Amino acid sequence: MCHDKILLRLKQAVEEMEASFAEEAACEALSEGIDPITAINDGLARGMKIISDRFDDGEAFIPHLLLAAEAFERGAAILTEELTPAEFTRLSLGSILICTVEGDIHDIGKNIVKMMLTAGGFEVIDLGRDVSNEIIIEKALEYQVDIISTCALMRTTMYSQKDMIRALIERGIRPRFKCMFGGPPVSEKWVKEIGGDAYAPTAGQAVKKAKQLMAQIKSQQY
Repeated sequence: MCHDKILLRLKQAVEEMEASFAEEAACEALSEGIDPITAINDGLARGMKIISDRFDDGEAFIPHLLLAAEAFERGAAILTEELTPAEFTRLSLGSILICTVEGDIHDIGKNIVKMMLTAGGFEVIDLGRDVSNEIIIEKALEYQVDIISTCALMRTTMYSQKDMIRALIERGIRPRFKCMFGGPPVSEKWVKEIGGDAYAPTAGQAVKKAKQLMAQIKSQQY
């Protein structure tokens, strides 16, 4: 089977939410000598983007995202099984620490964003929900992430995002991280007001904004 057909099968497996189909297509990709990173980026990830776009347009719902993510993850697990650490680095567009803020126990939205960022090619460190700024900063330094992304689902908890920016400034490490925020009460105006770097209203936008932030980071390195 030609490479283009296998990449199409990988895309369709995720788009059609067929995990076993994704595993079969991933095995075919390896047997045909397709670069695993190409198989993920030009196959599985394209299918995940289609589902994400449908979700943003109201044509797909959380169960569809979960099933598509399972297909993506099972296919990707086969494709990445033999990758070296250097190849993993080549695969990742950047590293993102994600969580919901302290006092907020909701995590469905955060989990969707995590799935989309992973499918979009990012290494995602998920700290879970109800996470204090102290832990966020500690883990961001430990993992040396590029981007910190927090989600607030309630208006009463979104002020933690402002406090986190302030804490980064007080410690003299604000320039080390790009900060992306989201959640129902959060807005573009709010993010600008607190000194954040990006606002992501949807999971699809989170991937787009994260890629833009990584382009900024790379441009500052040269």
